[in-house]
Amino acid sequence: MTSPADDAISLENVTFAYNGEPVIENVAIRVRRGERLGILGPNGGGKSTLLRVILGELDPDAGSVRVLGRSPAAARRTGKIGYLPQRVTAELSFPLDVRRVVEQGVAARVPPWRPLGKQRHAAARALDLVGMTDLADRPIGRLSGGQLQRVLIARSVAAGPEVLLLDEPTVGIDVAGQQQFGDMLETLRREMNLTVVIVSHDLATIAASSDRVACLRRTLHFHDTPNGLTPAVLAEVFSHDIAMIDAHKTAHPTACSESGPTHDPDTTPGCGCGGTR
Repeated sequence: MTSPADDAISLENVTFAYNGEPVIENVAIRVRRGERLGILGPNGGGKSTLLRVILGELDPDAGSVRVLGRSPAAARRTGKIGYLPQRVTAELSFPLDVRRVVEQGVAARVPPWRPLGKQRHAAARALDLVGMTDLADRPIGRLSGGQLQRVLIARSVAAGPEVLLLDEPTVGIDVAGQQQFGDMLETLRREMNLTVVIVSHDLATIAASSDRVACLRRTLHFHDTPNGLTPAVLAEVFSHDIAMIDAHKTAHPTACSESGPTHDPDTTPGCGCGGTR
């Protein structure tokens, strides 16, 4: 049994509503320090809203949130939280190389009197941990989708946060890339002693990247290890029948249903679900 001191993130009966309509309701989750928590659920199920509550961008209508023992806003102000939103497109039109983009993440979070050499060293280390050192001089607009995500994650961790929040970070990445992403995330967690919360509607991403899973569709439907994600649990969360399929003969399942897959059947070898996107 863990104590509150072991928690990096604590949510107690959190509710948030838009125009009086609850988007998340009575959500209670504890994330231990150094843990990777995956938040899984359908589009519109409240996942991104919950992430923004943890980040401190939204104040809950009821309940309490603590991040590293303080309010989310205080944790964010002191650079303790790294965040990658679902869509980041502005940088692509700017003539910046990969190294400069990651250095921006350091400059935005550290005191201006910190020596420039230390900032560059922090950015270089982040690039190395995500496997992008060889492309440090490449213009940001010439990267593939998977490469760009690695660079943006490097920028999010370059200043040395203790908590990393990721919103749908593997959209557009195939199954093999998702497994590589999970390996990269584990390297970051281990080397930087990070607590990671990753939001996704994709089961393969969550299975490859999480120690525990919270299934969310307004309320919390499940909170345990990925091994406990049965077809019955997933049907309850996604509101339709679920078939568990091994992608690439691994233990990372993908969710399909009679109403169509929750993944891209064109990039999931062996799926054969015949669903339409």
